[in-house]
Amino acid sequence: MSRVATVYTRRGCGLCAQAEALVARLAEGRAAVAVIDVDAEPALAERYGPRVPVVTVDGVEVAEGVVDPVVLAEALGAHGD
Repeated sequence: MSRVATVYTRRGCGLCAQAEALVARLAEGRAAVAVIDVDAEPALAERYGPRVPVVTVDGVEVAEGVVDPVVLAEALGAHGD
């Protein structure tokens, strides 16, 4: 499993919690999942600011805010499942 789905998040973000759960479910068996708190690093906080959650797959941004499960599944190669 060489693919990586990354969720950029922050504490107290309800949409972030939803994105984390969706990514974990759709990435199962397809990609490793990394969850990164943007507030842990000033550069990430500046880069993502209020845009969280942001989801990337293999470094390519695929979602911001509300995560569309169809778009995420396609990015993960799960559309045929």
